[in-house]
Amino acid sequence: MAGRRAATKAIDWLAFAERVPPNQRAMFNNLKTRSDAISAKLASLSEKPASIDWSHYRKTVAKAGMVDEFEKKDQFTPLLPYWLYVSNMAVYHIDSLWSPYPKILKPQFAALTVPEPVDTQTAKIDAQEQESNKNAVDYVQASKARIAQYEKELEKFKTMIPFDQMTIEDLNSAFPETKLDKEKHPYWPHKPIAEL
Repeated sequence: MAGRRAATKAIDWLAFAERVPPNQRAMFNNLKTRSDAISAKLASLSEKPASIDWSHYRKTVAKAGMVDEFEKKDQFTPLLPYWLYVSNMAVYHIDSLWSPYPKILKPQFAALTVPEPVDTQTAKIDAQEQESNKNAVDYVQASKARIAQYEKELEKFKTMIPFDQMTIEDLNSAFPETKLDKEKHPYWPHKPIAEL
């Protein structure tokens, strides 16, 4: 790694810090801390990475011949684990690690084909989306109908006589459910027992 590490560009953090506004100082400190952690992790990698256990992959990969195809193309195996490991790190680390090799590696792996999985879920997801959209439209229409009904009820409450000025007849005409049926239920409470 020493040869590859020598190619990394050094960042002048002092010059960088002078250009950071005071309200972004915390973000700058977080960036510097993260960059230092990434640099330390990259520096801790050994010069020669562990070799790939091709026999393990032959047992676990379902497609026959795929592992052999990778192994044939694998002249630069020691470099690939570093590239995979570093792919989540800062861009300048990736550039310094990868840039000497693109002309050599790209032709090696250009002929390699990895089968793309068949998409079986998009149709189901589209059907669920259409169903959800239909349900949402129905819900909005039902909500608008309820709003219109509630506005009518609200208008009724705004225009009716205040409760403290109502007679029993006014109450029964405004709220028919309060009217007692003395002919059907002649004894008090003038309602069926089940409604009490």
